[in-house]
Amino acid sequence: MVQPTPVLITVTGPDKPGVTSVLMGALAAQQVSLLDVEQVVINDRLTLGVMVSVDTDPEEVQDVVEQAMGSIGMDVIVEVGGTPAGHRPSTHAVVLLGSPVTARAFRAVAAELAGQGGNIDSIRGVADYPVTGLELMVSVEGRRNSVAADADLRKGLAGIAARYGVDIAVERGGLARRAKRLVVFDVDSTLIQGEVIEMLAAHAGREAEVAAVTEAAMRGELDFAESLRERVAALEGLDARVLDEVAASLQLTPGARTTIRTLHRLGYRCGVVSGGFRQVIDGLAHDLELDFVRANTLEIVDGKLTGRVIGEIIDRPGKARALRAFADQVGVPMEQTVAVGDGANDIDMLSVAGLGIAFNAKPALREVADAALNHPFLDAVLFILGVTRDEIEAADAADGVMRRVPLP
Repeated sequence: MVQPTPVLITVTGPDKPGVTSVLMGALAAQQVSLLDVEQVVINDRLTLGVMVSVDTDPEEVQDVVEQAMGSIGMDVIVEVGGTPAGHRPSTHAVVLLGSPVTARAFRAVAAELAGQGGNIDSIRGVADYPVTGLELMVSVEGRRNSVAADADLRKGLAGIAARYGVDIAVERGGLARRAKRLVVFDVDSTLIQGEVIEMLAAHAGREAEVAAVTEAAMRGELDFAESLRERVAALEGLDARVLDEVAASLQLTPGARTTIRTLHRLGYRCGVVSGGFRQVIDGLAHDLELDFVRANTLEIVDGKLTGRVIGEIIDRPGKARALRAFADQVGVPMEQTVAVGDGANDIDMLSVAGLGIAFNAKPALREVADAALNHPFLDAVLFILGVTRDEIEAADAADGVMRRVPLP
């Protein structure tokens, strides 16, 4: 019995309709079996690779394919033989984000991966603005299920990210990456720009004093619950109408609305957990149609702030408890959750989440996060999850949402 011969066909040339159809027509006439197909288009130039199994004379298949591709002005390379190994899923997804991503940065990433025994299985562009995004699917053979492999990759690539001014996220590949179903955001300096308590303190003439305490707490130098009480005490006597004024002045982080809208389309549940205040963020949560909200509550007596909070204080462990509670409500295991934050009080929440993302974060949080984003665009979270800019804009177009034009 004649053993089938594997044949790799690589077609290149200008992208145009009918190339795949002509190639498959030629192959169909030879009654070959398809083993694998991959296609990519870069700057209107097509590269199409097809691996087939041939039971007859492979040279005859080669002649037919070359004639067919030549008839439509495409170049073709036919390689006979080789070992058509079955696909194994990549062990890791590495997302490289930059403005720009330079060839030197990419070379450094590739060299680090190779140095750790990693092979780049595939590369695709996931974004062209507001940052350039590239997704590398990587296999680290021999350490496919090793926690140490994850740590080594993150440590090595973190150094490159700092050196070249890019963001690099490392996540386990396979089905687990696409199984995330709940995303929870911190609010202050993550979903919105600025700190709500400082905005309130400005109305009391004590913004600088409160900002200094906030900064120390976010660095992890102060106990958050204690620092919260100290800062809230500075608000004593403020008219409660100030809460509405501050709520009306909130500014979303660039890309925040796009991020929430896209996650909802994909079937994610979205929520916020904040060390800030319900009275200020409830309106924003309603506008964004968030599924969950957990924050502190300011005490109000006779239309004035008393300088105290009531109920459970949402501090560092409180944020982690809230994430677990949200996951329980929707029946999602913690491995399928994502948490995004910027300060030390987010450490527990990011640590227990399936994927913890530090967004323009303090060093204490970056050290424990699975991924760190240092560009000021929240929609970069989508790129880490494997959602491309083209997919976002196609969905926006279908819903009649105006396309966001990049700044010159």
